[in-house]
Amino acid sequence: MRAALLQLSSFDDPADNLARLRPMIAEAAQGGAQLLCTPEVTNCVAPRARLLEVATSEDADPVLAGLREEAAAWGVWIAAGSLAIRTGDADGRLANRSFLIGPDGGIAARYDKIHMFDVDVSATETWRESQGFRPGDRAVAAALPFATLGLAICYDLRFPHLFRALAKAGAQVLLVPAAFTRPTGEAHWEVLLRARAIESGCFVLAAAQTGEHAGGRLTHGHSLAVAPWGEVLADAGRNPGVTLVDLDLEEVEKARRRIPALLHDRPFEGPRPVP
Repeated sequence: MRAALLQLSSFDDPADNLARLRPMIAEAAQGGAQLLCTPEVTNCVAPRARLLEVATSEDADPVLAGLREEAAAWGVWIAAGSLAIRTGDADGRLANRSFLIGPDGGIAARYDKIHMFDVDVSATETWRESQGFRPGDRAVAAALPFATLGLAICYDLRFPHLFRALAKAGAQVLLVPAAFTRPTGEAHWEVLLRARAIESGCFVLAAAQTGEHAGGRLTHGHSLAVAPWGEVLADAGRNPGVTLVDLDLEEVEKARRRIPALLHDRPFEGPRPVP
């Protein structure tokens, strides 16, 4: 299968983000990609107040509508890494939701980000994703005609049990769209993606946000494709653009035959709390 990583520098206007995304979709489709992957919060990267101002319900989101149009027009699958979507929750929090869109323009799968990025990276960089987004509670794998995908988003990357569960459910390709911060990306992005690929015996496709966004947020870029044995197949660097990569799915079974760790889980008693 041929996949495309669409590396974006999304700003705070969904319509503008979609306008810049359309020619990238055309380039990827014309390049033969069957699966096109966009990053986390494709529709808007902005401070919380602006995000709440522009976010809409799923039915009204212009970026989702545009992606569905493009998928149908080009006859491709589009994995919309995530969109900020209004949910109708009483507390007003949004969903950070991935959409898998089929070549007929229909929505084949949805996944709401489970793990919230509530961290203190440094004295000057603090994030509380759970204040604006409500976490999901369900892992999602989806069978396409050419591969089975496991869906995840950004901070999920730090929770290996999720990826193990996806692999055991049949996933051959793990999607990790992201808007990794610059400091955490420089330190951890590649090593974590390679670890998840090796542990699961899966390909990993990680489309990323890059550059400076509204409010001064900086993201790491470096969308990556990683093979089941841990090799980096493609690195998009720091600039927005399209990266094409060919995946030989026989490599999944080959890696799992060599190291069949997914078959070697054993029950064990947990450690006692240390005083």
